[in-house]
Amino acid sequence: MYVQRTEEAPQTPPTTASAGHDPATVERGSFCTARCRCGWSGPARRSRDRARTDAAEHRAAP
Repeated sequence: MYVQRTEEAPQTPPTTASAGHDPATVERGSFCTARCRCGWSGPARRSRDRARTDAAEHRAAP
């Protein structure tokens, strides 16, 4: 019988990124989209730099 031990992760206070928005860019084919775990998604762009700018603008939004 195999028993796997698991240890609880230490509790850490939420950071700005975990408490708010943490957008990232996702590539799909020749397009790049900024997406956030809050459900926001920017437009698909061919310019990865513009998708990163969309993500930065969303992160700065209140």
